[in-house]
Amino acid sequence: MEDHLIFGALTDDGTLLDEPIASRLFTLPGRVTGSCLSIAPDEIGEAIGRRQATIQRTISERNARFFEAEAEKLDGWADDLKLVLDREIKEIDRQIRETRRAALAAPTLDEKLAAQKQVRALESHRATRRRALFEHQDEIDARRDDLIAETEGKLAQQCALNPLFTIRWQIL
Repeated sequence: MEDHLIFGALTDDGTLLDEPIASRLFTLPGRVTGSCLSIAPDEIGEAIGRRQATIQRTISERNARFFEAEAEKLDGWADDLKLVLDREIKEIDRQIRETRRAALAAPTLDEKLAAQKQVRALESHRATRRRALFEHQDEIDARRDDLIAETEGKLAQQCALNPLFTIRWQIL
C-alpha cells in the first residue's frame, strides 16, 4: 500500500498553481483567522485527477519493471537448469554408447551380460533425468504462473482520494 499527498491550489483570480508551489505553501508560517468551508473548485479537482493518474502510471511502470526483472531472472534460472540437465543427459547417452561398444567387444558371455546390465542401469538413469527435466519445466511454469498472478494483483490497484482539508491563504 502506498500513500501520496496531492496538493492543489487556485489563486483568487482562478490561476491554478503547480503542485510543487502548492506544496511549498505548507512550509510558510501562518495563523488561523477563521474557518473555510468552501468546496474545492472543479479546476483543482481536475488537476488532482491528473496528478492521481500520473502517480498510478508511475506505480504501473515500476511494477512493469519489477515484472520484467523477475521474469528475466526466472528465464535465466530455467535456461541454466535446462542446460545442466541437457548436458547430464548427453553425458549419459555418451556413456551408454561406450558401454554398448564395450559389450560388443567383450570376449565372454559374463562380460557381455555385465555390460548390458550397465547399459540398462544407464538408460534407467537417463530416463530419471529426463523426468526431472520435465518436472523442473512444470515447476518453472508454476513459478511463472505465480509471478503473473502476483503481478495481476498489483495491477488491481485500489485508489481512494480523501480530501484532508481546504485552506484559504493570504500572503502578506
